[in-house]
Amino acid sequence: MLTTTYGRKERKRMVKTQNVDTALLDEYIEKSGRKLGYIIEKLGISRQAFDRKRRSVTPFRVAEVYVLCDVLDIPPEDKEKIFCF
Repeated sequence: MLTTTYGRKERKRMVKTQNVDTALLDEYIEKSGRKLGYIIEKLGISRQAFDRKRRSVTPFRVAEVYVLCDVLDIPPEDKEKIFCF
């Protein structure tokens, strides 16, 4: 748990982590034949944000996972492997 102080108030927030199987995600990106710029555009995030999410620095949002699965034709069983749900 991470403690953050804002003035006199102290808030506690959970740090979310998500392990992404980068190798399997990269395999699907390559198999799709789509350019990375197109995929990132569909996600509506910057290239830097995608790289942070891919490396598990920040978690993918549920909506982003669904977009990736739709764009890359990832089946449900591999979705669970890639995003460790």
